[in-house]
Amino acid sequence: MEVGLKEKLDTELRQAIREKDVTRRSVIRLVMAAIKNAEIARRAALDEAGILGVIAKEVKQRQESIEAFRQGNRPDLVAQEEAELAILQEHLPPPATPEEIMVEARRLIAEVGAQGPRDKGKVMPQLIAKFKGRAEGKEINAAVTELLGA
Repeated sequence: MEVGLKEKLDTELRQAIREKDVTRRSVIRLVMAAIKNAEIARRAALDEAGILGVIAKEVKQRQESIEAFRQGNRPDLVAQEEAELAILQEHLPPPATPEEIMVEARRLIAEVGAQGPRDKGKVMPQLIAKFKGRAEGKEINAAVTELLGA
């Protein structure tokens, strides 16, 4: 049986504690807390896609922080955020290429019989779920808009 993402994070946390890797330990604890909070909010355990969504959200926060700290001329904080970002990205699948998004969008549009821009609502939720943690909503939206001709 394949080890789940939650179990993998738990194992890595214990290893980081043993190795006294403070940055990795704090990042993994933060992610596990965010997962726990999401589960409490949903009143249900998160599946793998949900956990990837939480990690992707944390990645996005780090990227925004890095940008803000660069503008604020704080290289010390940029370095800290980049270290955390690298650890978080280890847990995400490789990002989807624009070609992958287009191929899947074409397939899904044909499958649901979407005709024009007003049918975007039939396609978007399924694509977002499929690419959770691998692509941002705006990339998916751009592909669907292009294919359905807005």
